[in-house]
Amino acid sequence: MFRSDDRLLLIIFAVIVGICSGLAGLFLNRGLETMLSWLHHYRHYWWAIFLPAAGAALSSLFLEKIVNEGAGHGVPEVIYAVSRHGGLMRLRSSFSRLISSCLTIGSGGSAGPEAPVVMSGAAIGSNIAQAFSLNDRQRVALVGCGAAGAIAAIFNAPISGMVFAVEMILGEWSTMNIIPIAISAVAGTEISRLLKGNQIVFAHRNFNIQFHDILACVGLAIFCAIASILLTRAMRSMHHVAKGVRVPVWIRAAIGGSMVGLVGYFLPYILGEGYHAIRSAIDGTFPAGLLLVTVIALVKILATSLTLGWGGSGGIFAPCLVIGAFVGLSFHRLLEALWSSVLWVNEGCFALLGMAGLISGILQAPLTGIFLIIEITGGYEVILPLIVVSAISTTLCHTLEPASFYLKDLVEQGQLLRPGTDARVLTDLSIQELLETDCTCVHPNMRLADFIDVVKSSQRNYFPVEDPKNHQFLGMIYMDDIRPYLFDPAMHHAVLTGQLMDPHVQTVSLYDDLSDVLRKMDEARIFSMPVVSDNHFQGMISKATLLDQYRKELMVQTGRF
Repeated sequence: MFRSDDRLLLIIFAVIVGICSGLAGLFLNRGLETMLSWLHHYRHYWWAIFLPAAGAALSSLFLEKIVNEGAGHGVPEVIYAVSRHGGLMRLRSSFSRLISSCLTIGSGGSAGPEAPVVMSGAAIGSNIAQAFSLNDRQRVALVGCGAAGAIAAIFNAPISGMVFAVEMILGEWSTMNIIPIAISAVAGTEISRLLKGNQIVFAHRNFNIQFHDILACVGLAIFCAIASILLTRAMRSMHHVAKGVRVPVWIRAAIGGSMVGLVGYFLPYILGEGYHAIRSAIDGTFPAGLLLVTVIALVKILATSLTLGWGGSGGIFAPCLVIGAFVGLSFHRLLEALWSSVLWVNEGCFALLGMAGLISGILQAPLTGIFLIIEITGGYEVILPLIVVSAISTTLCHTLEPASFYLKDLVEQGQLLRPGTDARVLTDLSIQELLETDCTCVHPNMRLADFIDVVKSSQRNYFPVEDPKNHQFLGMIYMDDIRPYLFDPAMHHAVLTGQLMDPHVQTVSLYDDLSDVLRKMDEARIFSMPVVSDNHFQGMISKATLLDQYRKELMVQTGRF
């Protein structure tokens, strides 16, 4: 009874996953606060420039030598697990990125804690599903629950957690997933509120937004899109540069960290997650000057690229929020310089809108950007300009970069398979389960008269030919090949099957990709192909059987039972 009710089962597990993910988020949050407090008193010393280097090196050594995981942002790895492996993730991923990112960010590296905690929550959901022997679809749902609970807990933002998990991690809006993910986001949020208190991350004052402010948001969206593309390409370029440096990965991470420390010594706003700078920007109390805020935005892009591109551990959420806030300040101060007679809304509003523009642009996930900013600031009165900035920034970024930062590598490698798409459905099918084995094999020395008797008792229009001694596959005989000889009795004892077979027939193996199989069928304009393994005939695969199974699998993936 308990196992038969799929939705009730997922809701119960969603609560458990949400609580565990919320605790993981709190663990990372407290760890970062502790490290930042420890190291704060040493920031004024000259040797403090090496603190980010030490943190990045220790982070890299921990990932490579202790838990045997490579550096990365975390979210692409979760999406890859959902896309290619039914949400299977290792148990150590539930804590490995928490520790490594704590070392990187706590020492001053320019990265965010959100992506590591997403990976942790997703791994918790995956391993709980494995422990209770849940199927692939249920496991993927719990991976989404873990991601939602983690984001919801770290930002105290349940709607953002739910939208991020559905929009970015799973890539599909189905009722089977949304309900447990929403429950998990609520559970993660409540754990956070219970242990930390019900407080938003960035408080703000009310903004009096006029029509001309909303029109100006079009320009802000363009600035945000440019910054998003710049950050995306800077991180990818820095990663390629770092890979060309032939040194151990931990030394590579230390090099990047030392460069961040050097820049941060003169411009400390770019160190760590940078939330203190965002609060000043939103409050409208950041030091005056257009050049200063513009330089901070550009240097933060550089610092984030150095941290993550050279092997540090962390995510891009927090850097995007910082960069977006300063892009917003820059744009507002530019407007005031150009049109000083216009009464613009407080610059804190533009900082808030810039945060949404960067998140929406680099993730190409406008709903995540909108709801995240609303929930972490309580700025519900800015919903109209938020929509304008998020929508335009996402559209422009998609035009210049068809895939978001998290998805770009997966798309280029052909590893992104979203539920309900042709590639994903075909990947979840295998040739073994489509194999038709009711074919009658013949040998090449059989007379046509004997072969006709085989045809009479068969339901097939094709016949594999095998060597009678070693059963090696030699070719295929199709009904069209023998039709000219059927009505000529004189040929029945004169022609052998070896003379009628096609020895150059196209074949596939048991482990070929079904997308390639369909492509070969279409190119050759055939409806079935022999499956051969180790030069032995295994059966036939037909387009009719493949499409029938495709339809059934599509119904499973879209929840249309």
